[in-house]
Amino acid sequence: MTTPVIARRWTNWAGNQHAAATDILTPGTVDELATQVKEASATGRRIKAVGSGHSFTAIAVADDQRMHLHRLAGLVSIDGPLVTVQAGMPLATLNAVLAEHGLAMPNLGDIDAQTVAGAIATGTHGTGTQHGTLASAVEGVKLVTGTGEILTVERGDEIFPAVALGLGALGVLAEVTLRCVDAFVLLADERPMPLREIMAGIDDWVPGNDHLEFFWYPYTDRAQLKRNNRVAANDRPLSRFRGWLDDQFLSNTVFAGVCRLGRAVPAAVPAISAISARALTARVYTDRSDRVFCTPRRVHFTEMEYEIPRAALPEVMAALPRLIGELPFRVQFPVEVRFTGPDDAWLSHGYGRESAYVAVHQYIGAPSEPYFRAVEALCEPLGGRPHWGKIHYRTAETLRPAYERFDDFRAVRDRLDPARVFTNDYLDRVLGS
Repeated sequence: MTTPVIARRWTNWAGNQHAAATDILTPGTVDELATQVKEASATGRRIKAVGSGHSFTAIAVADDQRMHLHRLAGLVSIDGPLVTVQAGMPLATLNAVLAEHGLAMPNLGDIDAQTVAGAIATGTHGTGTQHGTLASAVEGVKLVTGTGEILTVERGDEIFPAVALGLGALGVLAEVTLRCVDAFVLLADERPMPLREIMAGIDDWVPGNDHLEFFWYPYTDRAQLKRNNRVAANDRPLSRFRGWLDDQFLSNTVFAGVCRLGRAVPAAVPAISAISARALTARVYTDRSDRVFCTPRRVHFTEMEYEIPRAALPEVMAALPRLIGELPFRVQFPVEVRFTGPDDAWLSHGYGRESAYVAVHQYIGAPSEPYFRAVEALCEPLGGRPHWGKIHYRTAETLRPAYERFDDFRAVRDRLDPARVFTNDYLDRVLGS
């Protein structure tokens, strides 16, 4: 296998975060990883492990040594439903490996480009009230702490709720054990509906489906409702042409052109949004679970996503049209809404409660900060918690009241990384130094 050339200069997927590392580290074994951390600790240097760059925040920005885990990306073991993989494995590879063994992740987000470590460390999630974040599927981890110790932590251990979703602040994950499920098929039912109808029935829609989400098109009353439910057989596959037309051509090629037009002619955005919403058509099909959950994303954007208590969703959705209408620019992307059940990781956005997630996006190069700050100002007083990998403006001072185990997490950080080998400016801002 050809070893990839890794540049000192790094840019995330969205292009809004940049860094130039002093050194590049590419450990090939856990012992080599531990040695590199020990050397950094002894010399007062920092290490930031990075995944695939799909976070929009500066959580992966390395101002000293940047560590890539592409050489630690293999399958370790399968023991029934417990699957142990090296932490640098991409989710797409994990899904393929699981399928080969008749297994699947119980839930997934809508892209599969992230590494396993990056996905669980930032709170990546899908939708479905029987599921928390992807970290809720973690049964154990092997990590290298800030002193270079190789530590195995399993569910039930005192510090497990901290390390299961650790923001990269507690150590470098080397291996992750996931509790998987038997492979399953989903029936996807996607159809346009008026937003008011979705909101009127939301208390029935959410518990009545295994996985439910919807997209609302700004400047319109139109939305797209997506319901994914388990079925016994893959008997309604989507044709190859329809899959290409919807997920490749319309969702990526055409949408990219629409976004470029909207950026060039902002006054046209409401009309474009209305045309896009009216052009939505229903589709119903079955496929392997990960192929339904995950879709390609080639139109680049920036994103903020806020978790709120599920009961607060009607208030937020009622306020968004006015909020967007008062912005000094136009919003080109639909608003995405998903749902999860309670999580037990201390810094999970969904810790201890049923959640609704409201995600807002802007096309690359379009203004976004006033939009994102307005959404944050709407959600924060409702108890909202920002996604760790999505843009937000919170600090340790404002985050502490939102997380009842915030100081417990900080205490684990003091224990596992006392010299702050793994910190950067983002972690100093959200956790304190």
